Amino acid sequence: MRYQLYYWPMIQGRGEYVRLALEDAGAGYDDVARQGNGMSDMTRMMDAGKGTPPFAPPFLKAGKLVIGQTANILLYLGSRHGLAPKAEPGRLSVHGLQLTIADFVVEVHDTHHPIGVSLYYEDQRPPAKKRTEEFWKERVPKYLGYFEDLVKGNGGAYVTGRRVTYVDLSLFQIVEGLRYAFPKRMAAFEEDIPRLVELRDRVAERPNIKAYLASERRIPFNEQGIFRCYKELDA
Repeated sequence: MRYQLYYWPMIQGRGEYVRLALEDAGAGYDDVARQGNGMSDMTRMMDAGKGTPPFAPPFLKAGKLVIGQTANILLYLGSRHGLAPKAEPGRLSVHGLQLTIADFVVEVHDTHHPIGVSLYYEDQRPPAKKRTEEFWKERVPKYLGYFEDLVKGNGGAYVTGRRVTYVDLSLFQIVEGLRYAFPKRMAAFEEDIPRLVELRDRVAERPNIKAYLASERRIPFNEQGIFRCYKELDA
């Protein structure tokens, strides 16, 4: 099956977690909005007046199925491409971890947009500074400390043990994103999460991921996405 991924063409965003899973699995897919009239096609699907149209990208078309929400898409792909445990308890556990990552992604976004997404960053700089301080003092240690403990407790190369799952690919993206957005803060904090840093390095060396990162398919980080680099927030 060749998949169609629908997501904004100019940013990594939440769609990147899906891209990483598709790339690692070696699955054929079209990044629809980056091709031809893809943006119009994506908008048309969301504006459909019947059935249950997707609320927002990312969403994935798999044959006749249209699957929305990042964690939901990964739940579907994981069981079909060896990126999740086969047994139901394991699949649900990994899904829960991905939902936890989704919560953290929201908090990352809110460091630069703590008041509202309709305002420019420049309109909310003081609240952003305050939110970022709390984020690094309380939230980063809580979330990344949790995943650091999982890797340690499960005694393997990855979060659930010896086999990679889509959660590991997503944690790679989290580490990469924080390194981009907060290079100084992240460099200091990495001393507290050595196993997650090692996990990031293992994922980066997986053949399909390594090829993807070196390709034009990998959109560079930029100040339109979730991870944004504002020097005043990285003091």
